[in-house]
Amino acid sequence: MTNSAARTARLALVGDRSPNVASHTRVPLLLDALAERDRLHLDAYWIPSQDAEAEDAVRGFDAVWVLPGSPYRSEAGVLAAVRTAREEGIPFLGTCGGFQHALLEYARHVCGLTRVAHAENDPDADDFLIEPLACSLVGHEAVVRIEPGSLAQAAIGSERTVERYFCAYGPSRHLDTLHAHGLRFSGHDEDGHVRIAELPGHPFFLATLFQPELSGDGSRPHPVVRALARAAVEHAAREAGMRA
Repeated sequence: MTNSAARTARLALVGDRSPNVASHTRVPLLLDALAERDRLHLDAYWIPSQDAEAEDAVRGFDAVWVLPGSPYRSEAGVLAAVRTAREEGIPFLGTCGGFQHALLEYARHVCGLTRVAHAENDPDADDFLIEPLACSLVGHEAVVRIEPGSLAQAAIGSERTVERYFCAYGPSRHLDTLHAHGLRFSGHDEDGHVRIAELPGHPFFLATLFQPELSGDGSRPHPVVRALARAAVEHAAREAGMRA
């Protein structure tokens, strides 16, 4: 076992924690399984969306995971957490609502699309980036095709996977602009709709519309969750090396 594998990393769980959100109740099982099965030790802290508005809310963590549970109490707080992780090279995972808000943050702060909105948060807006899906994915499983050579493919180890959703909103407009500004859409459903996004050049920045945390019974963490944990531990080791 390497020194980095034995190190404990600090994980920020961004979202409004609730016993009624399946993803939230699954997290303790995943953390235990990561420690026992993979020797990846994560010290996790919940950061409510309103608290995430603070400038240093997720600074100093080794990874940020924006979990489902939208609409969040504070859209601004979630976007601030995403932006800090993106700009400061902190490993990031966004699932379901986290995926949606990762795209929203990128559109506003990188692409200059300052007026784009999430239909769930602002249903009267004029320009939606995230719209109601034509067919709700709530409770569905569906195939995702993954681009070879992508971070998603490296994490999942396959170019095809079947994933679980609990989502009624997804990205539609401005995807060409996001891509032109550097965001990579590395996973699509069989109809070509975007299901995974990532940011090349970042140590680890991955967002999925599906919910990998709900895979199985929690005793064997999904490869995407394991990949985030590995990235967090590597980040902790690098930071410790820089301080030594």
